[in-house]
Amino acid sequence: MKASEIRELTVKELEERIDTEKTQLAKLKLNHAISPLDNPLKMKAARRNIARLMTILRQKQMNETSND
Repeated sequence: MKASEIRELTVKELEERIDTEKTQLAKLKLNHAISPLDNPLKMKAARRNIARLMTILRQKQMNETSND
């Protein structure tokens, strides 16, 4: 998911998306511990996607507080 697509989401949607991504990352880690993944770069991509979501969420929260 691109940053421009993420910026269009609301704060609530971002929070839900972060929870979903975190559970998917946990499943990937568990599956990788049991048997190696075909593409371990999926875990790296998932971590970066979570970080991207959290960064944009934080930016939106900061904009809301500065506008008050």
